[in-house]
This record gives sequence, structure tokens and C-alpha cells, in this order.
Amino acid sequence: MTRSPFDLSGRRAVVTGAGRGLGRAIAVGLAEAGADLILLGRAASQKSTRDQVAALGRDVEIVDLDVADHDAIARAADHVNRNHQVDILVNNAGIIDRQDSVEVTRKSWDRVVDVNLNGLFFLCQEFGRPMTRRGHGKIVSVASLLSFQGGIRVASYAASKHGVAGVTKALANEWGPLGVQVNAIAPGYIATDNTTALREDPDRARAILERIPAGRWGDATDIAGAAVFLSSAAADYVNGHVLVVDGGWMAR
Repeated sequence: MTRSPFDLSGRRAVVTGAGRGLGRAIAVGLAEAGADLILLGRAASQKSTRDQVAALGRDVEIVDLDVADHDAIARAADHVNRNHQVDILVNNAGIIDRQDSVEVTRKSWDRVVDVNLNGLFFLCQEFGRPMTRRGHGKIVSVASLLSFQGGIRVASYAASKHGVAGVTKALANEWGPLGVQVNAIAPGYIATDNTTALREDPDRARAILERIPAGRWGDATDIAGAAVFLSSAAADYVNGHVLVVDGGWMAR
């Protein structure tokens, strides 16, 4: 029987920030496609996801990590790389800080950029190094519509997500010739914890919904399919791309 190009059996994926929302949906989606998982992030928050993945019959491990701690990234990656061959890296961990730009502190700015961009880059570096040596690998990062737009009261988040798009393209240029595809997903307005404030604001929620041709907020599982695609052989000729999954928001 011919193997489906979307089949991830025999592959091992590292997913950051898999404790809830998009990260959990992506981890479960990869497991459903056949991948074994390493969940990289705060251990306590990821136990439920670990149990869901294990129930699918996949090998799954939690490695505790603060993605903003660059020394810890090196230690965690060394541990994982010594014990496993990582075929797929999904950079999902991210935070958002909503406040007027004139009120943003250096501490809050640095925290958002450290998690969303700096940590992401060094994770790519640590796991991309053995991928390039082997000549095969997939890296998928979670970008945002704010990789293209400025948003409102989210300056640090927008800056970091613009950076994610830039890093994605830069690494694709370097590592594509070495057999590693580096892509990103830009989710639209998805019903997760990060968008609670928007959904609870009647005026903002209405304005957002009116612009989405699909007529609904996205669900975290809407992003899982895109992650499986970009992690699979079906995307072997997709590189340096930021895939928008937004119900048609950007088409307006």
C-alpha cells in the first residue's frame, strides 16, 4: 500500500507551548497523523496534552523549559538530541501583552520578544543543526496576522511576529539547499486564551466577525491541519512560506 504523503508515522516532533490552545491542537493533530511527540515547555501545564497523545498510542515525553531562557534551551535541546532524532520542530510558544504603547515597559517588551522571537530562533538553531547535518527536517513556526499588520495596543507582539516571518524566510534560504523546509502558519482570529479580551469586547468582537468571510472565529483544530501539512512530505516543495489560516480575513 502506498504511504500517504501526510503520514507522519516514524517521525518525532518537538512542539513548544503544547499545554493549551493552538499548541495542544497541533500536538494532538501530529499524533493523529502518526508522529511521536516531545512536549517542550512548562511541565505542569502539559500533562493533559501528554495524556491525550498517549491515548492515541504515541510515544510522548515532556521536557520542562522556559522558552525565554536561552541557556535552558541549549540544555533541553542537548538532552533531546542526545536521546532522539527530531524530524519536526513546531515553534508554538508565545505570549501577548495588550496595552497602550506609551505604557509599555522595557521588562514587558523584552519578555514578549524573548519568548516569541529570540527563544524561537535559538530553538530553530539547536534543532536545525542536526537536521541540516542529516539532510532532512521540517520546522514550522506559529506566526500571526500581525506578521503582516500592526494591530492595536500590541506593539511588542506585532514586532515579534513580524520577526517570526523574517526568521522563517531567512532560515529557508539557508537550510532549503540542505534538505530542511522552514515555514510558518499565520492564524487568524482563533478562539483561544490570547483572544479572550477581544471576544469579550462586544464592539471589537462584532467588527472582527463582520470582516471574516467564513462567518466565525477559528478553532484551534483549524490550525492543526496546516501544521500536519507543513510537517509532512506533502510540503517537501514548500519553503519560506507563511501560510495564512484566517477564514478569509486577509482577503478583505
